[in-house]
Amino acid sequence: MNHRIYTRLPRTLAVAVPVVAILASAACSSTDTPVENMSSTTSISATQQPAATGDSAVVTQNRLSADAAVKAAGAALAKCRADGLGFVTVSVVDRAGNVIAMVRGDNAAQHTVEASREKAYTSAAFGADTSDLTQRTKGDGSTIADLPGTLFLAGGVTVKAGPASIAGIGVGGAPDGMQDQACAAAGRDAIASSLG
Repeated sequence: MNHRIYTRLPRTLAVAVPVVAILASAACSSTDTPVENMSSTTSISATQQPAATGDSAVVTQNRLSADAAVKAAGAALAKCRADGLGFVTVSVVDRAGNVIAMVRGDNAAQHTVEASREKAYTSAAFGADTSDLTQRTKGDGSTIADLPGTLFLAGGVTVKAGPASIAGIGVGGAPDGMQDQACAAAGRDAIASSLG
């Protein structure tokens, strides 16, 4: 039965395509605009751009550059090494949690990779350092701690351009979360002057 459908399809197209072509040709020839005036009509349409006050369907978003992310990750790891904590992982992510830069310190355990990424994402998404968010995870029933991919432990700092959170830096692996956070903050400080 399917074979019969496929054999009829070319005949249907053979009739439909010329009909569509005839209709399109008729529509194009029925315009009152002479061919020599077409360029002026086009230029008028091109100047009628959507206003910047919400009429545009395109949204632009600030994003931390790869160079800045690498610089921040390196500075965070350097701070941890100086504190005798070189066995951490540092992640820098954008607001959506996509990794821009990651560096795994010598002898950093595997769990530090995901912990640093989740801390970075949590701080970027919520626009706050993770140590400031831990109180919001307490309470009966479901809390924000149940959101997938988040980790509400100290060690993540937000990176802002003006009031907007554009990235997060997360460090995982130190014996204490506030030590992780001090390293992440050093990474943020390293790029602060270029954030505007």
